[in-house]
Amino acid sequence: MPLQGNLRNFSTTQLLNLINLAGKTGTLTIFEGIPTGEKDAMQEEKMAAGAERAKVSFKAGKLIFAMMEGQDGNLVSVLNKAGKLTDEQARIIRERAKNTADKALAMLLINANYVTQNDVVNSIQQHTLDVIYNLMSWTQGPFRFDDGILPGADRILVPIDLENVIIEGSRRIREVEELNKHLPNLDMALKFPENPKEKFKGINLSVEEWRVVSFINPRNTIRQIAKANNMSEMEIRRIVYGLEQAGLVELVKPATPDGVKGAAAANAQSRLQQRRQQAAKPQVQKAVVSKLIDKIRSI
Repeated sequence: MPLQGNLRNFSTTQLLNLINLAGKTGTLTIFEGIPTGEKDAMQEEKMAAGAERAKVSFKAGKLIFAMMEGQDGNLVSVLNKAGKLTDEQARIIRERAKNTADKALAMLLINANYVTQNDVVNSIQQHTLDVIYNLMSWTQGPFRFDDGILPGADRILVPIDLENVIIEGSRRIREVEELNKHLPNLDMALKFPENPKEKFKGINLSVEEWRVVSFINPRNTIRQIAKANNMSEMEIRRIVYGLEQAGLVELVKPATPDGVKGAAAANAQSRLQQRRQQAAKPQVQKAVVSKLIDKIRSI
C-alpha cells in the first residue's frame, strides 16, 4: 500500500529523510489539494488529491528525477536554461527532433558537437536540484509515494545523494522565507534605473541573470518573466533580489501601453499577447544601453 499524507503534517524534508534512510525506490507525487468539507483527527480540513503538481523519483535512496507540472523539463529546455544551447538552437532542435526521446537526442547533440556528455549530466542534475529545492518550500498538498514506480526508459536519470540535498534544501528554505518577505508579490514589474549604462559597467552577470535582464520592461510582470524563462518562483525571486540589491533594477507597478497600471491590467495585456502569439516573449526595453543588448544577443 502506498504511503499517503499531506505536506502540512509530513514535510518534504521529512519525506526525503525517510526515503534516504530506508533506501527506497519509487516515485513521490504531490497533488493539488481539494477541500472535502470533512475534518481530520487534528480538526483540520481533509484534502482530496486533485491534479498532479510534481513528481520526484528515487532509486535505492538516491534522487534520480524531478519534474513540476507547468515546467518544460525535456532535454532541450534543460540545456537551453543552463546556457548550453542558445534560444535559436533550441528552437531549431525542437522543430527537427520533436518526437525524439531524451536519450537518443542527447547522443545526437553530443555527436554533432552541440554539447558534451558533461554538459548533459550537469544540466540535468542542476534542473533536478532546482525542482527539489522548490518542492522543499511547499507546506501543504496531498502526496503519495508509490514503491517501485520509476520514470520511462527514455528519460536520462542522474543519481544524486540525498544527504547534501536535505542540508542545502533546509538552508534554502530559510532563504526563501526571507525572499518571500522581501518580494511577496510576483505581479509587480521591473524597470531599469536612470543611467543604466553606468550601473551595468563592469558588471558580470550569469546566463540566467542576463535572460531576466533582457525581459525587463514595466509592462512585463516578474511572474511573466519567470514563465518566459521557465524559472520557478524561488529562482526568479533570488535573481530579482540580487539585481535589485546591486542597484540594477527597480520594482514598479506593471503598466499597460495606455498608461493604466495595476496587476489586473497587466494580466489582461498578457492574455491579449498570448492570443496574438503563443509563448510570445516580452520585448527588451529599448532604453537599455546598446552594449547590454549586444552582450545578451551573444549568449
